[in-house]
Order: sequence, then C-alpha cells, then structure tokens
Amino acid sequence: MGQIYGYARVSTREQKEDRQILALEAFPVERKKIYLDKLSGKDFNRPQYQKLLRKLHQGDLLVIKGIDRLGRNYDEVLEQWRYLTKEKKVDVAVLDMPLLDTRQGRDLTGMLIADIVLQLLSYVAQTERENIRQRQAEGIAAAKLRGVRFGRPEKLPPSNYPEVRKRWRRGELSGRQAAALLNVTHHTFFRWVREEN
Repeated sequence: MGQIYGYARVSTREQKEDRQILALEAFPVERKKIYLDKLSGKDFNRPQYQKLLRKLHQGDLLVIKGIDRLGRNYDEVLEQWRYLTKEKKVDVAVLDMPLLDTRQGRDLTGMLIADIVLQLLSYVAQTERENIRQRQAEGIAAAKLRGVRFGRPEKLPPSNYPEVRKRWRRGELSGRQAAALLNVTHHTFFRWVREEN
C-alpha cells in the first residue's frame, strides 16, 4: 500500500479545523501528511488541495472527514472523485460515510453502491449550499423591509461644512481642498453638495 494522506477544509479563517484533524489523526494519518485549506468549498482552486494532488500517486489513500470537506459543488465533487479514483488510481476513504471507502467493495456491486451514495451526498451538499444562499437573500430582503440598513452608516457633514461649501462655490477652494478641510474624500464632499440640490 502507498502513502496515507488527509485533507481538511474549513470555509473561513475563523472556523476551527480541530474536529477534522483529530478524526484524521485517529484514522491514523500522520499530522505532517494532513493538508488544510481555510477556503470555501465552492471550487477546487485551493492551494493546499492542489499541493496534495501533486503528492498523490497510484496506490495512495486520501482520507477526508466528510464528503462536504472535499467540496460543495455537485458536478465538481463527482468529477474530482472520478479523477482521484479512476485517473490517479488513489483510494479515498470518507470517515463519516463508511460506504464511501474505495478500499472495500471493489466488485461491481460495491462500486455501484459507492457511486450512488456519492452522487446522493454530493447532490445534498450542493442543495444545502443553494438553500443557504437563498435563506441569506431572503433574510437580507426581510431586514431591508424592516428598515435595516446595511453597510457603513452614512457620514453626516461636520459643523464647518456650510462655510467650506460657500468658499468652494466662490471658487476659493477646489473640491479636493474642500474635502481635505472637512476630513472626507472628495466623493463624499460632492455627494453632500448633490444631496442639497
């Protein structure tokens, strides 16, 4: 048998990968052979995953905690699975789903069951991602209807704005000079002027 590698992924830098790392080490996968990305699973352009792909050779084993750690895009997960198992001839073991362990059930029935389970799980992962996006959009729309404003609060003109504006209108100051006196960008200064008209 070849080398055993692990792959873990969290979607943001703030999320913790401890649970995945502990599960991989318990498999056991050596810590130095675990590759970790702190990026979204929307595609496979992840530095550590790409580095791992270059390391993997025929007969190696790739261990992941869950199929969603590999990716969230249905078509890309299926394509990646095919690439790993058929082209690179690497075994894959998904810890949360023992049916997705290519070391077992290498007969036609075992492969068929693994393919069906993989397609189902990949579909569920992508559907959940789309549902999250839809719920987020609905939540934002509902918040806007309630009057919630997003982004930075609007900056109000300081007390010396009327005097600076007068000097700008008389041609004593350029827009940039007026903005500098007000400690704002010239875009903000011109927005204030436009809003008065």
